[in-house]
Amino acid sequence: MGLKFTKMHGCGNDYVYVNMFQEKVEHPDAVSQFVSDRHMGIGADGLILICPSEKADFAMKMYNADGSEGAMCGNGVRCIAKYVYEYGLTQEKTISLETKAGIKYLDLTVQEGKVTSVKVNMGHPILKAEAIPVCSQNEQVIDEPILVDGKEYRMTAVSMGNPHAVVFVEDTDSLNLMELGPKFEHHERFPDRVNTEFVQVIDRHNVNMRVWERGSGETLACGTGTCATAVACVLNGVTENEITVHLKGGDIHIQYDQTEDIVWMTGPATVVFDGEIELPEGIC
Repeated sequence: MGLKFTKMHGCGNDYVYVNMFQEKVEHPDAVSQFVSDRHMGIGADGLILICPSEKADFAMKMYNADGSEGAMCGNGVRCIAKYVYEYGLTQEKTISLETKAGIKYLDLTVQEGKVTSVKVNMGHPILKAEAIPVCSQNEQVIDEPILVDGKEYRMTAVSMGNPHAVVFVEDTDSLNLMELGPKFEHHERFPDRVNTEFVQVIDRHNVNMRVWERGSGETLACGTGTCATAVACVLNGVTENEITVHLKGGDIHIQYDQTEDIVWMTGPATVVFDGEIELPEGIC
């Protein structure tokens, strides 16, 4: 069958987006694996379905490149906001979006009919170890040692709908993430696997970040990861509450309001192209 799609990215974190008001996908896990393949498919970090919702204006379902379902995607929610406005599903510049991590509220900046940036209320960071989940004797995991491949790292664990381990390093460019990333992802301390952010602090307002995402590998950006990084930076006293996170694919601005215990994320969303792909029999 032919499946119409739009490829979009937020700071290089690219997904295949399908409008479920018009299309039908019965096996999204298999479809995600197929379309994510960068040689035989479209090429993406995963599949995101834009769906109707009884609780919000729209709903998001997202799947990683390995077919596993994710609860939340920060770059994905910004791209959905751009899609529903520019493709005529709404004329509102403030929308609500249902995700498996709760309802998110998004404010769109529009210029000449195009969404140039999206600000997202990402909600409360989860710091309780068992809720993230991460195995620890402490209630919260802040600057806690973890032994990975015989080397000790210091990590801070945060969930923004997805579990994250934030690790501070001296230089992000020199890391071999293809080797190190899977060892964090599948570490015994993370029963649901984990996304790992490797963070280099530049100054009180800027950090560099590389990310290894569970189910997708290294990606050019991770929205929930930038939020977890900002929270970890504040908890460890290394930055102010507002920072710019510099990623391989671009920059995302994060504000962690400790008074309200809310994380705000602002960043771009980009349409790459529209298309139609023929799915092999049995995976549609």
